[in-house]
Amino acid sequence: MTFTKNDNALPWPVLRFDRYKDSLETVHLWTQIIGKIRLRQMPWINHSWHVTLYVTSRGLTTRAMPYAGGIFEIVMDFVDHEVKVTTSAGGAGRMPPVSAFGSRFLCGAF
Repeated sequence: MTFTKNDNALPWPVLRFDRYKDSLETVHLWTQIIGKIRLRQMPWINHSWHVTLYVTSRGLTTRAMPYAGGIFEIVMDFVDHEVKVTTSAGGAGRMPPVSAFGSRFLCGAF
């Protein structure tokens, strides 16, 4: 279905899978890794609802997860092109920049 200008909306952009394949595969793999960490760290809730990743203004996050008497969070930052981990004890770490996170697909420029 395509909207016209009379419908007060623009048509959906064409997504070219071949152009964004590497970015999509990278994001898919990182969400699987981060999801497995969240699955292990969070208390079980029916149907794995505890494994949800949340959308932020910069990408995706796990939100706070318990670990060793504190909490930590993992963020997939699509703006800075990296995976960041922060802890309640003030620790922080990041994975090396991931170029596929900066693709035009993820940044909204088609």
